[in-house]
Amino acid sequence: MDDRMGTTANAKLIATFERAFAPLERSVAEKRIPGGVLGVVDLKHGRVTRAVGSAQIVPAVRPMTLDTWFDLASLTKVIFTTPRILNLADEGVIDLDAPLTALLPDFRQYNADAWERKVTFRQCLGHQTPFPGVEPIYTYSRDPDLLRAFVLQREWRPCPPAYSDINFILLGFVLERLAGKTIRNLDSGPGFAWSSDPENTAATEDCQFRHRVLCGEVHDENCFALQGSGHAGLFGTVSSVLDFAASLLNGTGASANAIALMRTPLSSRRTHGWEHPYPDWSGGNACSPATIGHTGFTGTGLWIDFDKGRAWTLLTNRVHPTRHSDSGILALRQTVGDLVNQA
Repeated sequence: MDDRMGTTANAKLIATFERAFAPLERSVAEKRIPGGVLGVVDLKHGRVTRAVGSAQIVPAVRPMTLDTWFDLASLTKVIFTTPRILNLADEGVIDLDAPLTALLPDFRQYNADAWERKVTFRQCLGHQTPFPGVEPIYTYSRDPDLLRAFVLQREWRPCPPAYSDINFILLGFVLERLAGKTIRNLDSGPGFAWSSDPENTAATEDCQFRHRVLCGEVHDENCFALQGSGHAGLFGTVSSVLDFAASLLNGTGASANAIALMRTPLSSRRTHGWEHPYPDWSGGNACSPATIGHTGFTGTGLWIDFDKGRAWTLLTNRVHPTRHSDSGILALRQTVGDLVNQA
């Protein structure tokens, strides 16, 4: 077990951090998750990070460290895709209330009256569309170009609005069209990458689809099949995630208008790209109403409290070696968030 601490913080933040780290340490000791890293950054009090447990336990054991890379899963939505879409809107390239067909004119091109052709950028950012919450796109083909055509031309069954990866897969298509290159050929951002060295990466699942333990390659099956998408696929370390959070807190990571939209509610749970506090949300009950956050299926999460000038990230490999176990990740996230924000 590696419990190294990295800190440039004052004693007050360190004491708060120690209390918040204890539930993560306990989860590892109880073998609910193999390992994890907690990081907190505060504009007034500094930064603290600490690692515990194992980055991999199958087929071999490797320790978790502060330098371990993580498959950030759906944090890709808020760290990569959302800022780029909002900055393009700020530049006048995208009208958030225009339909996606403004930049994806071939979307459901064989039916001019299809409901999909009326879906807007803002609705996708806020998950306010009728797309199904889950769709195993990867089961239809292993050809990424064919799968892109499938997503664009399929007659999707309308469902009550729900959190759906399809919203951000489509927003990723927009970024690809504008750049003239695929997501994996776009700049992933400072400190991030689209893959990582397996020897320095937290392992995810022993995948039944790919017949191997995944490490350094994307866990999400749809992203894997598309060979890059706007909803998943980003890798990073605790330092890169905290650097990103700090850049939003200090206003350097995106335009002022983009950051304002990230904080602007679109529904009882969601802003432009992010979540905001609601009963039983992942960030706990002690954060301020000016908090935004998001989680990733692999066991990652990031929360940013603009009132307190503080952000925290909890990065775990809770799906290693399988997603089919009771990791207790929601309760862990909530407990850690409450302890991070207690005075």
